[in-house]
Amino acid sequence: MTHGISRRARVVAGGLTAGVLISGVAAAAPASAAAPAVSCTSSRTGLATKLQKDITAALATRKGSVAVGLYDRTTNTTCTLRASSAYDSASTVKVTVLATLLWDAKKHNRYLTGTETSLATAMITKSDNTATSKLWKQLGLTKVKGFLTAAGMTKTTPGANGYWGLTQINVTDEQKLLRLVTAKNSVLSDNSRVYILKLMGQVISSQRWGTPAGAPSTVAVHVKNGWLQRSTHGWRVHSLGTFNGGGHDYTITVLTQDNSTMNYGVTTIQTVAKAIHKDLVPTASKSAVYVPTSTPREAFVATPPQG
Repeated sequence: MTHGISRRARVVAGGLTAGVLISGVAAAAPASAAAPAVSCTSSRTGLATKLQKDITAALATRKGSVAVGLYDRTTNTTCTLRASSAYDSASTVKVTVLATLLWDAKKHNRYLTGTETSLATAMITKSDNTATSKLWKQLGLTKVKGFLTAAGMTKTTPGANGYWGLTQINVTDEQKLLRLVTAKNSVLSDNSRVYILKLMGQVISSQRWGTPAGAPSTVAVHVKNGWLQRSTHGWRVHSLGTFNGGGHDYTITVLTQDNSTMNYGVTTIQTVAKAIHKDLVPTASKSAVYVPTSTPREAFVATPPQG
């Protein structure tokens, strides 16, 4: 519900709630109208060809602009589609906000405060916009940009004037972020990585749709999704996921826009995810795969940051 909430409140909140239409803000540059092909490489014989074929087939009847990124450390497998196309981040930027908070705390050799821990938990597990706005304001664009530089996320542009949901992202940079979260590196401490994955593993059931769809029960699932409706390019619906188990260690990013409804975008993402999980970690039992909540519910609507 959006009754009683000012237009500015809805915009600054990032427009992450079903039914919120953002207008009057410059739209992101649309993804290329051309239809580029899925590109895959792998050290495992035949896997790249199979993934390329199955991801392409999964998207054959889907409308809208879809960008895909897959990386599996175990088989050195990579798949991309529209990897450099820019999309409004919606709530997926919340992983970047948390990573920035932890990166900055590490630089100052300190632990998160109790308040920061509570805000971070609400931001990731419930996609709480109020918590995100508070952390975004606390960090400021200088620290956010500092983290992006350290992470090599050179094509990510933070949303201005508190509009964190309008941060410009692409598959390449989101996959870089997920690689940092899932393997030892000099940007995020091991404790920070564990903490991020812990919260992504505790996302409430109504928001665990998207990339986890079809993941075998032997695979640990960590996810953060985003959804945003605007007056141009319809619904943006995105899903970031990391998966470990079944002999594989992989990350999936799917970004979409020009969706007629939120659920249409969710279905597109899940169709792609199911194909990827099936090819990487085949399972004979259909009952052994993860089935997300069929009807995603709205996120919490926040008020704008003050001052």
